[in-house]
Amino acid sequence: MRFLLLAALYVALTAYAVTDVLNKGQESYAGLHRSAWIAIIILAPYIGALIWLGLQWRSGGTAGPPSPRAPDDDPDYLRWLRQQERRKGNRD
Repeated sequence: MRFLLLAALYVALTAYAVTDVLNKGQESYAGLHRSAWIAIIILAPYIGALIWLGLQWRSGGTAGPPSPRAPDDDPDYLRWLRQQERRKGNRD
């Protein structure tokens, strides 16, 4: 029973940490690439996930600027829309 509890804790902790790594907007964090963090979390049971969570707690868990919420707030979409309007204007 104790083994099952430890295995469930490992799976939950690892799943949370890997999901958190993948949801970060950065390709690298604390000097390591995203794939390296995932490898550390999976290959170092408990320790890798706890290191990742400790770094997140220490940094305040900030992920950077928020992503645009609607197409009207997305600068790339607005740029594309302006290009489409210019192309349409050239055809008339």
